[in-house]
Amino acid sequence: MSQSTQLPKTSQLNELSTLELAQALMERLTISPNDWHRLKSNRNSRANEQVAAAIVYLLKNQPEEAQARLQQAVGWLDRSISAPPCPTHGKS
Repeated sequence: MSQSTQLPKTSQLNELSTLELAQALMERLTISPNDWHRLKSNRNSRANEQVAAAIVYLLKNQPEEAQARLQQAVGWLDRSISAPPCPTHGKS
């Protein structure tokens, strides 16, 4: 395994706050604009990004925002919500 693909040592992770770790996870799981069309309907990807955001909001003591993100995640998983149309379509 090359150096760049190894997981950080536990001591390196311990240097980060819980909030910083959650924010890094949220950043990793957020669908980038370049991947939007490919992943906008991927239920697992969409639920992942919503759950990660919920953890960040919980750590920031914003339970209402966390609950909204968790409800979105459940909606993706139980198929009660679908991807909205691309915001750039239909604009000139």
